[in-house]
Amino acid sequence: MGRHELREQVFLLLFRVEFHGPEDMPGQMKLFFEDSEEVSSEKDAEYIRARCQAVRDRLTEIDRLINENTEGWDTARMGKVELAVLRLGVYEMRYDDDIPAGVAIDEAVEIAKKYGQESAGGFVNAILAKILKLGD
Repeated sequence: MGRHELREQVFLLLFRVEFHGPEDMPGQMKLFFEDSEEVSSEKDAEYIRARCQAVRDRLTEIDRLINENTEGWDTARMGKVELAVLRLGVYEMRYDDDIPAGVAIDEAVEIAKKYGQESAGGFVNAILAKILKLGD
């Protein structure tokens, strides 16, 4: 499975975070992998689990960054697709040195376009670009 496909699977698993409490996530992860035809190797499954957990471990910091860089929006009001994509994008930009920020933004925008509303790509791009400028 390529990086794009892995990233998309991480997004799909992160999306579940908004609908289930932390105590439910181990069961949700189990169901996710049982239901997924996309994830065929244990190596890929472990990467997806670890990446999802890494994002979840930093949710407070990530959500603070998102909230500080939006006007008229906060994480409580955002669409769940956009929020999951933003969380993954911010994580990759801020905490994963192996992924260039531009790649993280481009990938997040593509996922937002695929799964979100018509304006999701532009919304995600604007917020991540603003956060990127903070790091410069």
